[in-house]
Amino acid sequence: MYASIVVAIDIAQLDRGEQILKKAVALLDQGGKIALVNVVEELPSYLAIDVPTDLLGSARQEAMTKLQDLREKAGISASIDVRTGAPAHEILAAAQVYGADLIVLASHKPDFSNYLIGATADRVVRHAKCSVLVDR
Repeated sequence: MYASIVVAIDIAQLDRGEQILKKAVALLDQGGKIALVNVVEELPSYLAIDVPTDLLGSARQEAMTKLQDLREKAGISASIDVRTGAPAHEILAAAQVYGADLIVLASHKPDFSNYLIGATADRVVRHAKCSVLVDR
C-alpha cells in the first residue's frame, strides 16, 4: 500500500509506539521502507542555564537506544532518525527527506486547547504533503 512510511515515536510512550509501528508494518508495500523518527525538543534559552550541559546529548542517545530496541523487538528493518527541534516541524521535514507517502503517529488524549487531536498531530495533519494516520 505504501512504499515509504515515517513512524513518529514518542519514547515517553513506547507502548503506543509499538502499536503504531505494527499498523505501519501492516500498511507497508513489499520492499517498502520505514523510518522511525523521534524528536528531542530543545529547551528554551532561559531554562538551558539551569540544566546539565549534556542533557540534550543524553536525551538523543536515550532516544536512539530505545528506537533500536523497538526496531529489534518488532523484528523489522527500519531507519532510525533522532532529530532536535519542534516535533511537528521535524516530523514533516523527515517525511520530505524519506519521500514518505504516509506518516503514522499517535495522538495523546486532547485537552480543551486541542479538542479533537493533540497539538503535534494537528499540525502534522494540517501541513503534511502526504497521507497521515493518527492513532488514538
